[in-house]
Amino acid sequence: MKIIFDERFLEVYTSDPAASAGRLECILEELADYRSDFVEPEPASDEDVLLVHTPSHLEFVKIMKKVYELASLATGATILASSISFKEPAFALVRPPGHHASPNSSWGFCYFNNIAISVRKLIKTGKISKAAIVDFDLHFGDGTSNTFMDDDKVKYYHMPADDIEGIERFLKSWDYDIIAVSAGFDKHRDDWGNYLETEDYREIGKIIREISEEKCEGRRYAVLEGGYVTDVLGKNVRAFIEGFR
Repeated sequence: MKIIFDERFLEVYTSDPAASAGRLECILEELADYRSDFVEPEPASDEDVLLVHTPSHLEFVKIMKKVYELASLATGATILASSISFKEPAFALVRPPGHHASPNSSWGFCYFNNIAISVRKLIKTGKISKAAIVDFDLHFGDGTSNTFMDDDKVKYYHMPADDIEGIERFLKSWDYDIIAVSAGFDKHRDDWGNYLETEDYREIGKIIREISEEKCEGRRYAVLEGGYVTDVLGKNVRAFIEGFR
């Protein structure tokens, strides 16, 4: 399994919780024994961003120079994870997150929709025909839903509350070529959501791994979304990766 990461993701680029100091460091500490599997990304091109977002939204983000640079790098990392997933699973350890970014707007600490752009690129380049997107963040990924609401090639599923079995029902209900995951960890009982245990994230990863091997030749990748309490975030990410890999 590969983990896509760049040291620039450690930079504090705004004042919001997703950009706070120490947020990714706690994950890196937990993944210290995975460092030989880390891969550095390149930024996404504007052409890639425009696969989902409007030119006006792109220009809006460009006004915030540092945000634009890191958002482009996060999208590029997710695109790389999607490409690697044809050989082995991958996890994009990035920020800013993306699932609240719609084609012409964004909020919730998001700017470019990393998962949506990566899926759209796979389809546009002919690597896949259909994709399943699973989102287990505390918050509904309205940006991802808005992007694909009229696209019958992509289905988006947001896990409600602690209904882990719902992921399995969704993934077994239809056919697709890849599973893309918006991996948010703010549902943990010690984070904002107060729903899940750390072990639940391992189970989520395991469910996605097993069904991907059954349904789409093991093709699966994930990107970091939410998760804000550093005392537990690293442990939760590690648990998910252990189930997912």
